[in-house]
Amino acid sequence: MDDVFVFSKKGDQGTTSLLSGRRVSKASLRPEAYGTLDEASSALGLAKALSKLQSVREMIEAVQDDLLVLGAQLSAEPGSELAAKYNIGVERAQRLENWIEKLQQEAPVPRKFVLPGENPVSAAVDLARTIIRRAERRTMALKEAGELDSPEAHSYLNRLADFLFTLARYVGQKE
Repeated sequence: MDDVFVFSKKGDQGTTSLLSGRRVSKASLRPEAYGTLDEASSALGLAKALSKLQSVREMIEAVQDDLLVLGAQLSAEPGSELAAKYNIGVERAQRLENWIEKLQQEAPVPRKFVLPGENPVSAAVDLARTIIRRAERRTMALKEAGELDSPEAHSYLNRLADFLFTLARYVGQKE
């Protein structure tokens, strides 16, 4: 059996590979955007590990799967076959809207500013929400640089931030 190592040393000079294999700076817009999604997924992983509610864990896992798809989309170069293959689409944003409506029926969102930290799960979800807001800014920078033409990606991220706000309030009340 061949040994497989976590390191390749290819990034030692500050570059990383896009899905196409093209090397770019780790500080360029594309890795900044998909790296931010990875951060959000990790914060959501913490929330998932802390949550006692199966339905919450399932919603979080579905979002983490979405973030993998969107991360792949952001790692693919515009107009490529890979970009078409890994397109976040509109269905996932609709699913988030449905979840928001359901959660708000069970735990109405207060009409005031809310301080994060009701409990460990809600705090982790709120952390993920703020990271997603940064991902929105990074994807807008990609759009403004002419490197991303995906209204679905922007809609999904905006809706995801709304969902995570709602989910944090829900788990703040239900956990």
